[in-house]
Amino acid sequence: MSGKRVMVAMSGGVDSSVAAAILKDRGYQVIGVTMQIWPAANNRSGGCCGLGAIEEARKVAYKLGIRHYVMNFRDAFARMVIDDFCREYSRGRTPNPCIRCNQHIKFDLLLNRARELDADFIATGHYARIVTSPGGYRLLKAVDPAKDQSYFLYTLEPAQLRQLLLPVGDLHKVEVRRLATALGLPNAGRSDSQDICFVPDSGYHSFIAGHISSRPGDIVDTDGRVLGQHRGLAYYTVGQRRGMGLASDGRLYVLRLDTDHNRLVAGSSDQLLAGRLFASHLTWTSGESPQRSGGITAKIRSRAAEVAVKKLRISNGTAEVQFAEPQQAMAPGQAVVFYRGEVVLGGGIAEGPEFAPGGKRDKQVSDAVLC
Repeated sequence: MSGKRVMVAMSGGVDSSVAAAILKDRGYQVIGVTMQIWPAANNRSGGCCGLGAIEEARKVAYKLGIRHYVMNFRDAFARMVIDDFCREYSRGRTPNPCIRCNQHIKFDLLLNRARELDADFIATGHYARIVTSPGGYRLLKAVDPAKDQSYFLYTLEPAQLRQLLLPVGDLHKVEVRRLATALGLPNAGRSDSQDICFVPDSGYHSFIAGHISSRPGDIVDTDGRVLGQHRGLAYYTVGQRRGMGLASDGRLYVLRLDTDHNRLVAGSSDQLLAGRLFASHLTWTSGESPQRSGGITAKIRSRAAEVAVKKLRISNGTAEVQFAEPQQAMAPGQAVVFYRGEVVLGGGIAEGPEFAPGGKRDKQVSDAVLC
C-alpha cells in the first residue's frame, strides 16, 4: 500500500493514535486530522475533540512524524448533532449522538474533505472490522468483544466501507495500550472517554435545562391515575427507575413519555416488556435489506446483549421486529442494530412497540416477511 494516502481522524485518544501508527508502519502516507466540533463557549479541555484532545493529537502526530490539521466542523456539528439531540429529547425520545456524529460528520463531511485532499482512505480508531467478500464489503464486529463499537457504525454504506480503514479492530485493547507504550506515544496512558462529548462538566441535567424547554406535569399509571409530578419529560427516559420521587410498594419505572399531554406513564418492570419493536430510518451496510431473517440477532441499546430475532418484516422503510423473547425498556429514539453472526447487517431508529407510519398502522407491513 506504499504511497496510498489516508486521513486518520485523531480524537486525541490512544485508539486513533495507534491507528495512525499502524498505517504509517504499513507504508501509507498518513495525514492526521482532528475535528473541531464543540461550540466555542463550550470548548473545555477534556474529552473527545476538545482543546486538550487537539493538543494531544498534535503531540502524537509530531512523535509519528506525520502532518496534522485541525478542521472546523462546529456549525455542522451544532446543526446535525446537538440540535438533533435537543429536538429528540424535547419529543420524549432517547437519541444516540455518537451514531449521529459518525453518520453525518465523520463519514460524510470528513470523508468528503478527505476526497478533496486526494486521500484514498479515511481511518478511525473504532473497534470494528471491514472485510471484502464476493458480495462486496462487509462490516464485522471487533476481535475484542469488550470494546466492540460496530453498533455505532451501522449506518455505513458500501461506498463508505470501500474508503474506510479500521486498523485497531483486529486488536484487543490491551494490545493497543501495549503498542502505544512501546511507541512512546504521549497519550499511551490516557483513559477512555465515556461521556457525551458536548455535555459540559456540569453534567447532563444542566445541559438539558439550558437547551430544552421543559415544564412539570403529571406522573400517571397505565390507568391514568395520578401518582405524582415530574419536573419535565426531557429529564427522563424509558426504563428509568430513579429520580421520579414516588412512594410505592413496588419499584416503578418509566414506561412511556406522553409529550402530547405532558405526562409520564409509570409502571412495573413487567409492563416494560414487549415482544416486538418498530424501527424507521433504516440503513443496510450491503446497500440492500437482508433477504431472510434466519440467524439474525439485534441490539436495542449499545450496552445491551444481542437477542434473537424471530421475524423481521420490512415495508415502506419501516421494520417490524419480533423477538424470540420479550425485551425490556425499548426506548424510542435509540438505535436497533441487526447482526448475523459477526456481520453487521444494518439498523434503524427505534419507534417503540407501537408505531403507525403516516398516523396509522401500516397495513402492508406483513407483505414483506423475511424467513
